Amino acid sequence: MELDAIKAVYFVGIGGIGMSAIARYFLHRGVWVGGYDRMPSELTCRLQEEGARIHYEEDVAQIPVECRERSSCLVVYTPAIPAEHKELVYFREQGFEVEKRAQVLGTLTRSHKGLCVAGTHGKTTTSTMAAHILHRSHVDCNAFLGGISKNYGTNYILSDKSDYVVIEADEFDRSFHWLTPYASVITATDADHLDVYGTKEAYLESFRKYSSLIRPGGFLVLHKDLEMQPDVQPGVTVYVYSRDAGDFHAENVRIGGGEIVFDFVSPYGNIRDVSLGVPMTVNIENGIAAMALAQISGVTGEEIRAAMASFRGVDRRFDFQLRTDKAVFLTDYAHHPAEIRQSLLSLRELYADKKIMAIFQPHLYTRTRDFYRDFADSLSLADEVVLTDIYPARESPIAGVSSRLIYDCLAPEVKKVLCCKNEVPDIVKKSDADVFVMLGAGDLVADAPQITEILKDR
Repeated sequence: MELDAIKAVYFVGIGGIGMSAIARYFLHRGVWVGGYDRMPSELTCRLQEEGARIHYEEDVAQIPVECRERSSCLVVYTPAIPAEHKELVYFREQGFEVEKRAQVLGTLTRSHKGLCVAGTHGKTTTSTMAAHILHRSHVDCNAFLGGISKNYGTNYILSDKSDYVVIEADEFDRSFHWLTPYASVITATDADHLDVYGTKEAYLESFRKYSSLIRPGGFLVLHKDLEMQPDVQPGVTVYVYSRDAGDFHAENVRIGGGEIVFDFVSPYGNIRDVSLGVPMTVNIENGIAAMALAQISGVTGEEIRAAMASFRGVDRRFDFQLRTDKAVFLTDYAHHPAEIRQSLLSLRELYADKKIMAIFQPHLYTRTRDFYRDFADSLSLADEVVLTDIYPARESPIAGVSSRLIYDCLAPEVKKVLCCKNEVPDIVKKSDADVFVMLGAGDLVADAPQITEILKDR
């Protein structure tokens, strides 16, 4: 269905972070938007305030009349929705055009210049940072992000003048194979989603396939330590980046006083004294990748320097809740062993002489089963580890798989606790740690305000 032919869009799973961004795009275009989600959330409430009609029961009768004309209504669903969902079955049986979220994003990359960020980890921060740089520059952009930008309070940026669209390219369910990027960053290819891919080799092959989708004349910016070998079309320029080496890298890194400043080295022109608005060491590499996309798109050095300093981060990504002389507390969406390692190494560098407590809620039974030893190795970088029950998300329990698998593999010198989620605030209250980081993609973050108040009272 051509974009101009769409009069209404119905979203099955409208409250997802990626789905809600596309819903906002259509609302801004004046298209009628409706949808279903399992339960109300802050995102669904905001969408309703912006004009979307949403219900929370799996009920065909509640599908609005505006969404019952198959010639002009596009149906969009998220892979998290089961195939037997009653509303999804109805639309398919009635012959509606039913597309995955990624298919819609793919259409946008063919009608705009897609700046896409893929990778096991780092893609949300990197894509949000790139979107912020472009939006604050004369180039501007549209953006569909996998997290809520703290600069804008949304996961979506709209521009009436820019031909660029920044997209987080999600490898889950091979969704990023629908995209046709103009330029792409690949941040990491540490194996993940083995419930989908089966093997590490299949996971790497999926990224190789993704690299082949970049349009001729486009650009690929790869982290220099990736195991994958890209397979690009003729005319695609390939660059490498990292913190210390590559076509794009940092030099003269200065860390201290709660600030990180460095010089950006680039084939498009170096930029001196780049200051990170969110001073975590992992954001040096995220920033290098984002600045590379910005330079490729024509953003000037002065515009990049100013935007990097004003970047405020993404909700739940190295998100400081409290910073006082007595305690530091942050939440981090890290839910893969490599992400946790990066998070804790960053904290070790910033707070070298402090005692660090990591509070981790594992995400998915399959991921815990596949990587429990790696999780334990990464978490052992902390002085204390608190492990809660697994957050199941879309999965059913797997016999023999629990947080104890990680607990039993933690380094012997680590002080460790295995507990229920509701016990965490009391454990924090009794701890003498200096830095507390809440890790994971589950619902434990709901306790963050209570923990913040506990630590304020120290």
